[in-house]
Amino acid sequence: MFSLWKALLSETFLGYISWSLYHALPPMIYYFPLQTLSLTGLEVFAVAFFSPVFLIIGPFWKLANNKYILAFLRLTMIGSLASYQAPSASIRLFILAAGVSSSLLVQTVTWWSGNSLQRFIRIWGFILGKIMLLVLRIWYTSLNPVWNSEAANTVILTLGFVAAVERIYSGGDKRKQETNKTGSAVRETASHPHWLLSGIAFGSLMFLTLWIFGEVSLISRWAVSGHPHTGPDPNPYGGTVLLGLAHGLMLSFWTWSSVTGLAWFLIGLASSAGLLYLHTWSAAVAGNILAVFTMCVWPQLAGRFVSCLHPGKAMSTAMFAYVLELFFSVWCTAYKFVPGGIYTRESSHLLLGFIMLCIGVDFLMGPKKDLSSIFEVKSNQKPLFKKNKTYIKLLLWLFVGVGLLGLGLRYKTYQKKLGQGVPKRDFSAMIWPFRFAYDNEGWSNLERSANLLNQTGADFITIIESDASKPFIGNNDPTMWLGERLGFYTDFGPSTRDHTWGIMALSRYPIVKSTHHLLPSPEGEIAPAISMTVNFTGKLIDFVVAHFGNEEEDLDRKLQAIAVSNLLKTSSKQVVFLGYITSAPGSRDYTELIENGNVQDIDSTDYDRWCSYIMYRGVIRLGYARISHAGLSDSEVQMAKFRIPDHLDSYIDNDRIVTDPRQVPEDIHFNPRFGSYKDGHNYEHIHHFHMSTPKYFKRTN
Repeated sequence: MFSLWKALLSETFLGYISWSLYHALPPMIYYFPLQTLSLTGLEVFAVAFFSPVFLIIGPFWKLANNKYILAFLRLTMIGSLASYQAPSASIRLFILAAGVSSSLLVQTVTWWSGNSLQRFIRIWGFILGKIMLLVLRIWYTSLNPVWNSEAANTVILTLGFVAAVERIYSGGDKRKQETNKTGSAVRETASHPHWLLSGIAFGSLMFLTLWIFGEVSLISRWAVSGHPHTGPDPNPYGGTVLLGLAHGLMLSFWTWSSVTGLAWFLIGLASSAGLLYLHTWSAAVAGNILAVFTMCVWPQLAGRFVSCLHPGKAMSTAMFAYVLELFFSVWCTAYKFVPGGIYTRESSHLLLGFIMLCIGVDFLMGPKKDLSSIFEVKSNQKPLFKKNKTYIKLLLWLFVGVGLLGLGLRYKTYQKKLGQGVPKRDFSAMIWPFRFAYDNEGWSNLERSANLLNQTGADFITIIESDASKPFIGNNDPTMWLGERLGFYTDFGPSTRDHTWGIMALSRYPIVKSTHHLLPSPEGEIAPAISMTVNFTGKLIDFVVAHFGNEEEDLDRKLQAIAVSNLLKTSSKQVVFLGYITSAPGSRDYTELIENGNVQDIDSTDYDRWCSYIMYRGVIRLGYARISHAGLSDSEVQMAKFRIPDHLDSYIDNDRIVTDPRQVPEDIHFNPRFGSYKDGHNYEHIHHFHMSTPKYFKRTN
């Protein structure tokens, strides 16, 4: 049955491409308001998801069913992958929107046209395409290769054209034996008129699959807590999420009674609540159960969805629900920058509850059968359906095996890299806001960020604005990616479900303990902080890292400064603060940290700062540098070098500033790769010291 295999593989690959487009458009739209911290009007490109509304009109449905038009739409969908190679973010957004529109038109036409076996394969191809996406993201450390490598993009683009042409010429898009009237193929199913309910349920299911299962590491980021009881690490425990999703699909082949169906829905509902409200391992277990439930209902809800008598109305409703829920998830976190945000702030529980309710109602109302049973299968087709189910299961477990292999190899490589820090008295710390791993042109900056971080030679790194696990940012895990690439220990927090923009900590040396904090934020967005202890080969140093609220939120910043000063005050005698505090040197909040937190500024003579600050207590300052961002982010890198004193009660700090590196030992020099001392801003598109740095510190003789 080579033709069945060929059809399933082609539809799976095309399903992967569709999912990739649906994943990519929201972050591309979000990139523009991220630049301005306000709505830009380009959010209107979300209407690309509403292209199926045209299919409500009879002539448009007939036109889209034309084999030449359908072939054109398929090729447009594939060609939109080339948006990754577009010269600008705005052009990329336009091409992506065209691809999403085309994909949804193709999906609607093909799911409601053709014979039962063709439609069965197309729906399962879309579902398996999601699993393929997750597996590829495992091998690319949470990134989708089609959007992160020009070579991979070209390969996938080429294979996509092959798959599309195969579908066009194999008969999959030919309709000589079919009528083009709306709903003709639906007569082969147990049709129903409830397109509104089925549409909302299917759109909600799609969003749930994107939101929580867009990448196998996301459950870990929802469940994370501080060291040493962090909960499951994304690698290798992301493998349990992949297994949960696969087992859910296997359960979908069962037939359920009304009683077992209701019990199963209640279990799924309880697991969604557990993911929101439990902690660490308990939350992760709940998330894995939710994974099983989500994929278990996928085939049934998809089958009920394509049984609707009005394809255009059903798919348009689904996409309306999908986009509405996507925007609501933005409003839950970015509520300060959007109209009406005050009413939706931190309301993910309402969103998840609504999604589960919509899915549950449709699940309980429909027949509890596997997808093939929803179609009225002719007796001569039953052997083909049976064979196809076998092929689906084989392909599913092939994907799972490849995914688990990828996790295993990554885990083994990462463990070999850890613990390579040599014993030493001196260490360097840096802070950098890098805007969720997007550069100033809207492209992923992780590869270049890793190169920059490696060149700084920093031993402890904190990166703020680092929670990219949200569906409108990219559904990926920069903390895991950078940790594995650099061979650093990691801490990420607070949890994604806490509605912050996230803080990442990378350490060359083991993190002994850490606590995640939500700082007081009565007016603005929730401000995060982490306090932790790092073991520098037997010497314990505390770190406090924080991201304060916006300049406009005066009360928030006042309360946050008090809270962080208390964290500093209660830390050990040796502590380093790395913070983004949106206040000028000498301001109220700055003074609160210095005086009540009992710390010193790394360079109190540097008055030309606004956001990033480095402060310390109980260590000896050696150097201070500011490195221009070169378009990799909108913010510079700041870093400092310190020495751990031999005797804490009798050491003397360095009090004299020098700018000539020849006056200090070479082993404390900053990397000359960033040039030499420079006054003022560096506007060149290269990473270079600037703002009157680097500076070194000596004792006055």
